[in-house]
Amino acid sequence: MSKEARQKRGQKSQQKGLWAERLCCLFLRFKGYHIVAIRAKTPLGEIDLIARRGHVLAFVEVKIRPSLHQALEVISPTQQKRIHRAVQCYLAQNPVFMVMDCRFDAMLVVPWRWPVHVKNAWGYSG
Repeated sequence: MSKEARQKRGQKSQQKGLWAERLCCLFLRFKGYHIVAIRAKTPLGEIDLIARRGHVLAFVEVKIRPSLHQALEVISPTQQKRIHRAVQCYLAQNPVFMVMDCRFDAMLVVPWRWPVHVKNAWGYSG
């Protein structure tokens, strides 16, 4: 595959990812969540969505794939650790959220379906 073809494919994937994040934001808002941040960047990584509902702060990883199984499968233990570190950095930079209950959620997006919200997709050790 040529360099240009890889770049075009990467841009298309990035556009799909942005679309999926917007859809998930809308979905979470309908469920009563307040979106705190979209694509929150820290020196240790990026958090796709941060949503708050009551006293719970959800750090949400958005995955778009052809099937639900594939979407859930790609959140590897290595990726979970990276997200953990990014969240710890985010909380250190935003201490107002440290008193909240934190959890890690996943939003799984497949074609022609509403996103599936998986609460507590993996454990929090903060």
